[in-house]
Amino acid sequence: MKSTFKAALAAIIMSVGLVSSPTAEAGKRLVLPDLDWTGAIVTCRTIQWVLENHMDYKVKTVSMPGGPGVWEAIRAGDIDFYCETWPSYNPIKSEYLEEYGGDGSLVRIADTGIIGASGYFTPRYVIEGDSSRGIEAVAPDLKTVQDLNQYKGHFKSLESGDKGNLIACPEVAWLCEDQERMDGLGVDFHAQNMGSETAHWAEMQAKYKRGEPFVAYAWTPHWIFAALDLVEVELPDYDEAKWPATNWPKDICFKFGSPASIEKHPEVVAMLEKHRLTNAQQAGMIYEVDVNKRDVDEVVAEWMEANETVWRSWLP
Repeated sequence: MKSTFKAALAAIIMSVGLVSSPTAEAGKRLVLPDLDWTGAIVTCRTIQWVLENHMDYKVKTVSMPGGPGVWEAIRAGDIDFYCETWPSYNPIKSEYLEEYGGDGSLVRIADTGIIGASGYFTPRYVIEGDSSRGIEAVAPDLKTVQDLNQYKGHFKSLESGDKGNLIACPEVAWLCEDQERMDGLGVDFHAQNMGSETAHWAEMQAKYKRGEPFVAYAWTPHWIFAALDLVEVELPDYDEAKWPATNWPKDICFKFGSPASIEKHPEVVAMLEKHRLTNAQQAGMIYEVDVNKRDVDEVVAEWMEANETVWRSWLP
């Protein structure tokens, strides 16, 4: 990693007030990240609930984007564990995790149980029309991302100019490389970053309600597929040598930590090794938080109380 990049990561850590945190150094206390998508927050809060209610831990959470900055913070010892990483979004894994050729300064602990898939999607009415809403199909032969070029006029926006517009991955820190993917595939589209997950889904829902054509990045598990009738616009199969001009691989999400935290908190590691959520379990909680606008801690506590046999199997 270049020194300038490391300096930037250090600045991120300093900006959120993590360096020399006494909380991270105290006895049965942990610092965990509140990442910038609801699924990861839900996963982490189920872990936090067990730690605080049944393992006598105090947990401090720090809001951070799920990119290189939080990895560096864990390596530096300012955060203890990462609750849910999607490996295809983190090329930095090859710096730190031995499984990916790294130096072992971070250690993979266990799967989360979540199997993620990412891609680009468009409303079904764009391809098939919707007579009940008086919507005509504007891209009847749209199957692949490369097919978008022949329909780009229908997807233009103020931001895209003469290009089509892609509602791209909401967070730059996730390293989705949407513009690089469009350019590499020869697709004349502008990748528009909405700046947050909330703004991303709101933009999709607003366009859907108006019956407008759009193509957007999305991932599963997520409630958006229950709310909107979406069709995947196919990308070339994942090829590591050609990425990002291909699809993402399936993401077997996992938890990791620093060697120091693993050594200091073996009972936490034992719990993390047993902890699992399914896509359906996580998606149900995401729906309550994002769609029904409920407090995440309330939703998680309710789920935990209703699923005692599940979380008791996680206890060390």
